[in-house]
Amino acid sequence: MTGLELPPIGYGTSGDETDAVWTDSVAAALDAGYRHVDTAQMYENEAQVGAGIRQSSVDRSEVVLATKVHPTNLAPDDVRRTTRESLDRLGVDSVDMLYVHWPARAYDPETTLPAFDALHDEGLVDHVCLSNFTPALLDEARSILDAPVAAHQVECHPLLPQRELRAYAEQHGHRLVAYSPLGRGQILDHPVLAEVAAKHDVSTAQVCLAWAVAHDIVPIPKATGTHITENLAATSLSLDTADLAAIDSIEERQRVIDPDIGPWNRE
Repeated sequence: MTGLELPPIGYGTSGDETDAVWTDSVAAALDAGYRHVDTAQMYENEAQVGAGIRQSSVDRSEVVLATKVHPTNLAPDDVRRTTRESLDRLGVDSVDMLYVHWPARAYDPETTLPAFDALHDEGLVDHVCLSNFTPALLDEARSILDAPVAAHQVECHPLLPQRELRAYAEQHGHRLVAYSPLGRGQILDHPVLAEVAAKHDVSTAQVCLAWAVAHDIVPIPKATGTHITENLAATSLSLDTADLAAIDSIEERQRVIDPDIGPWNRE
């Protein structure tokens, strides 16, 4: 195991909200009880996320902070330079998790991954993480990295359950982190999810998040306003065996992120 400890649900920040919304929402999320915040160079909101952490009543040492290196910045010199720029924008000395955002564009495993190892050795990054990799690409990365792969982040929700990558994560001892765990709202009217939600008198969004937690997946939904606390409350929702079997029997598959951006596991 890698020593990375993650709460059941994290807070994602991918989206088009304004700067002020992200600062206030990150602060609100931390004050509500979240302790894992996820951002990326691609999101162009690292400064606002960092401001939100400082604005909250939660000490930085209690927050698992993650960011990701943009696919165009994955040449080794760019990895080192832009990661330091990310730290400056976030206003921190180090991040807990640094991801290769996509194994695409400037990604070259033989040169990109040693740059991540170097940042880890320098203490600027506590855990090296990957995102949107296939099992074959994970194998390749693990054979090159000195640092263990601590987490792998992919789109994952009841209509894209990522069974192969979940099994891979369990086999190799890293966490599977789910972005778009609510399918960006596009899956929330599915009748099976609605039936389970009605049974427990909760929202379908909470059912999706509780499904993930039950399968040892760490969802990182983005949210603003009252959805921040609603999502966090999903950690108290216990789905029974029948609920999980019904959700796992869903045969439809839906991916909400453009598959042309980069390679990953297809179900």
